[in-house]
Amino acid sequence: MSSTPEIPRVVVIGAGIVGCSLADELTARGWTDITVLEQGPLPAPGGSTSHAPGLVFQTNSSKTLTALARYTVEKFASLDVDGVSCFHQVGGLELATTPDRLAELHRRAGYAASWGVRGEIVSAARCKELWPLIDESLVLGGFHTPDDGLARALLASRAQMARACARGARFLERHTVTGIEREDGRVTGVVTDRGTFPADHVVSAAGFWGPVIGRMAGIDVPLQPLAHQYARTGPLPELSGATAEASKPILRFQDRDLYFREHTDRIGIGSYAHRPLPVDPFAVLPYDEARARNMDMPSSYPFTEEDWAPSWADCRQLMPTLRDAEIEAGFNGVFSFTPDGMPVLGESRRLRGFWLAEAVWVTHSAGVAKAVAEWMVDGRPSIDLHECDLTRFEEAQRSPSYVLERGAQQFVEVYDVIHPLQPMERPRPLRVSPFHARQQQLGAYFLEGGGWERPHWYEANAPLVDALGPLPARDAWSARHWSPVAAAEAKATREGVALYDMTPLRRLEVTGPGSLDFLDRMTSNNLRKKPGAVTYSLLLDASGGIRSDLTVARLAPDRFQVGANSPADLDWLLRHAPADVHIRDITSGTCCVGVWGPLSRDLVQPLTPDDFSHESFGYFRAKETYIGHVPVTAMRLSYVGELGWELYTTADLGLRLWDTLWEAGRELGVIAAGRSAFNSLRLEKGYRAWGVDMTDEHDPFEAGVGFAVRMDRDDFVGKAALAGKGEATRRLTPLLLDDPAAVVLGKEPVYVDGLPAGYVTSASYGYTLGRCVAYAWLPAGLPTGTGVHIEYVGEKVPATVADEPLFDPKMTRIRR
Repeated sequence: MSSTPEIPRVVVIGAGIVGCSLADELTARGWTDITVLEQGPLPAPGGSTSHAPGLVFQTNSSKTLTALARYTVEKFASLDVDGVSCFHQVGGLELATTPDRLAELHRRAGYAASWGVRGEIVSAARCKELWPLIDESLVLGGFHTPDDGLARALLASRAQMARACARGARFLERHTVTGIEREDGRVTGVVTDRGTFPADHVVSAAGFWGPVIGRMAGIDVPLQPLAHQYARTGPLPELSGATAEASKPILRFQDRDLYFREHTDRIGIGSYAHRPLPVDPFAVLPYDEARARNMDMPSSYPFTEEDWAPSWADCRQLMPTLRDAEIEAGFNGVFSFTPDGMPVLGESRRLRGFWLAEAVWVTHSAGVAKAVAEWMVDGRPSIDLHECDLTRFEEAQRSPSYVLERGAQQFVEVYDVIHPLQPMERPRPLRVSPFHARQQQLGAYFLEGGGWERPHWYEANAPLVDALGPLPARDAWSARHWSPVAAAEAKATREGVALYDMTPLRRLEVTGPGSLDFLDRMTSNNLRKKPGAVTYSLLLDASGGIRSDLTVARLAPDRFQVGANSPADLDWLLRHAPADVHIRDITSGTCCVGVWGPLSRDLVQPLTPDDFSHESFGYFRAKETYIGHVPVTAMRLSYVGELGWELYTTADLGLRLWDTLWEAGRELGVIAAGRSAFNSLRLEKGYRAWGVDMTDEHDPFEAGVGFAVRMDRDDFVGKAALAGKGEATRRLTPLLLDDPAAVVLGKEPVYVDGLPAGYVTSASYGYTLGRCVAYAWLPAGLPTGTGVHIEYVGEKVPATVADEPLFDPKMTRIRR
């Protein structure tokens, strides 16, 4: 007879909407030894849940956030307390009063179609029908989403609390956490002012108190609480006699950073238009002390009239009926913001068993709880959460000053029209490569990623544009953060030689006697090759999903250099590394120049004592050698589909490496090229970008990287799951836009036979091909030549399924 495994003991800190939802999701999965600790009184303990206005707009540019919101709507709509539903599905309406906002609403309608949310662009007259109080003359159109509405957060908390308790969970109010116990790197319990609670797992769902709990556990929580204004009018004659809590859609007036909802015969108004009002989480008053100071609750700060005045004028302009109204009540409610506006989720590697479920708004609460519960019970969530993973921030992005500054900027930009390439303005520059001074001299146009300054093109190359001939005109949106110089740089790479700064790409050093066995077990391809080999491989999870893609260079029998993607890759490997394997991130101490183009060998060969011929230095090989005076690790790789090398050296020698290559390349016409050209070239070759084209929601075969999986070798993580998979029902599919002047940017819906069938992942104009290239997740089996349509800002753009690679399918340009 098999024994029943012991049920883990879980302590959840915080009984707001996230903690209650998590207790429900965990107990539904059989983890019933759940204790939820709350410092305030139940069911309204005084955190953000207690005052949240409850507006749920599901559509987001993030597929992940949209999925989390969809589940929240589905779940809350299925719950009720005493016959009152926990979700009031009145719909949502977003207004446009400027042409730029109307275009943005068309893009939002595209996101909705891509991610499976019902929605449509409606006329100003229809907006007036849905919200009779608005001044129709100000409105150009709107985006109506009939399945959005109001989450009754406190009711949903009560409903889920009751369900969790019925399965064995307990909720303890008035328990203030004072410490986290640990032993041998694992959490063992939670200390409160009323006793200690042993635990195998602890989940911090403390909301804006998250940094306080994190400090007790020795874990930094990159979260900044900020206060946000909410006001309620007195009774309005136009709403007199109303009996329902709300009958009109929840309303957004993003052009003035405002939102509205009904409270029976009154209107509630939220504003993000005011200055950021940061709150120190370590100075938030306990519940009873806040009440003693005439605060409604700890998360409810006094209303600041001076901040409200401009918003009130905007409200009265949009809704003339408010000109005779007064504000009956108002407060500044505290919410959590992160440097990138996403939640912070996952288990700490430094303190095993300690989980974060922080910076979560009501909109995504049940979805987050389900995902975290799956993660805890099953070992992985059922949706991709890499945008929310607690490991995603670089060390340079974790300082309190950075979190404060970026969190405040996220508040300011909540309703702004944000281009997908638009970087934050401050603090910059933060991380620069050793080549930064030279790049500035060449007129680099920098964007930012992971804290790094990344050149997208160089104004020094502007004279090359004249030789291109006419380029298709771009609309204002696709022309933002773009230049025709990118086309010139792509052409120069295809015809000559160009230098690319690849320093921001993550580099890990893996050493030790067990390093080969370890990497071979953790990755999907065969790494058992002689030193000097470079292998493209995948990090898979147990279900066969793609956690990341890697290039693994075996530089010595027990020394490897791994090209990875995010801090999560380092975290994943460190979690699984045995004692005889040592892993360290060498990115900051090193740098890399990509030397690519048909003349790249002519550039590097005279500078090195080694033979760089194809016969002596083949594709996917590595050598440790010299370029001039500079020791380098040279790898024969090309992410742009041309002959060339990645040249790595230490940061202190980086500038010397750049200057050596630059001086030697003058007679060859060498240029510096940026990421805009790089992205165009890599898409022409069909090279995937992890986190954009593929995530752990996808397996290698449907993503088109099955060549990196060796099913005929010894066991590796994910092999069993892949062996059990059936025929793929979807494929990452290359598309060529039919119109040479048409451009899409990514995340647009793709229509097959008039119906939405998938979405674009990456897209860029292919300057070599004279067409925009787009990759999209679409149903498997669409034959080459199939016509589809991509919806771009409300227009259906024709495209055709193509064979890949679109450029140089025989790989003759790389292997020469």
